[in-house]
Amino acid sequence: MTNYLDFERPLAEIEGKAEELRAMARQNPEMKVEEEAAALDKKAADMLVDLYKTLTPWRKCQVARHGDRPHCQDYIDALFTEYTPLAGDRNFADDHAVMGGLARFNDRPVIVIGHEKGNDTKSRIERNFGMARPEGYRKAIRLMDMADRFGLPVVTLVDTPGAYPGKGAEERGQSEAIARSTEKCLQIKVPLVSIIIGEGGSGGAVAFATANKVAMLEHSIYSVITPEGCASILWKDAEKMREAAEQMRLTAQELNQLGVIDRIIKEPLGGAHRDKKATIAAVGKALEAMLGDLDESDPAKLVDQRRKKFLGMGSKGLAA
Repeated sequence: MTNYLDFERPLAEIEGKAEELRAMARQNPEMKVEEEAAALDKKAADMLVDLYKTLTPWRKCQVARHGDRPHCQDYIDALFTEYTPLAGDRNFADDHAVMGGLARFNDRPVIVIGHEKGNDTKSRIERNFGMARPEGYRKAIRLMDMADRFGLPVVTLVDTPGAYPGKGAEERGQSEAIARSTEKCLQIKVPLVSIIIGEGGSGGAVAFATANKVAMLEHSIYSVITPEGCASILWKDAEKMREAAEQMRLTAQELNQLGVIDRIIKEPLGGAHRDKKATIAAVGKALEAMLGDLDESDPAKLVDQRRKKFLGMGSKGLAA
């Protein structure tokens, strides 16, 4: 069953009518509805193309947040073999919003780390909706240290609205943990590639995505704050999130033009949630290409390239 977004309601009505006709025909085989249902299918297909041809930034936010998009666990299950999860930060606890461990990608040993939002009410609560606490970032630091020690490439899958802003997280050093994780990304002497698979929110995303190569799924978003948060600060009105999204330049297409990311991964028509298998396959091809670009790279050059990449962001705009 397809879960439709607000702007897809007209599409839902057409596809629903086509399904109703076919359901009636199943109950009464003498009814001839296929021609009418096929016409509705074509109308729905054309509407889907039109809807996704010119998505506004706010609508891209809605697609990026769709609950049925493939999540970190889906990618790990499909693309990696011999995945061995590693838990805990060896300091306070294990954060279920962050998952990671040893695995093989195309039979190559790697460390994979990602945010996991969960896919139903129970798992979303357990995963804290992908909002990591300090122990999550410290777990990531531990895994990156392990990768550096054993010469393993690091793959990060980013999907978070932002780091968890709760009192306990702040008391345990949330900002320091994010800064340390970002610093660790800049220090490790192994290839580091990152993919924004849904939301890339604030420092909670940067702490995993300060990588040699950064890619985004076509309808994912990456920004310093959510549109709602930005609207609350600038206009004191969260309902102005549409205007905020327009101004924030948070889409993959705009960020690619700005040089913030290196690659856009095309999604199936209608978004990643309409064809999870095809989306996961496309991410796998992008990971293979990005890791291949970094093969045989000198460790010192990997660190230098990563630092220059992020420290140089915005310099063209300043020069202009």
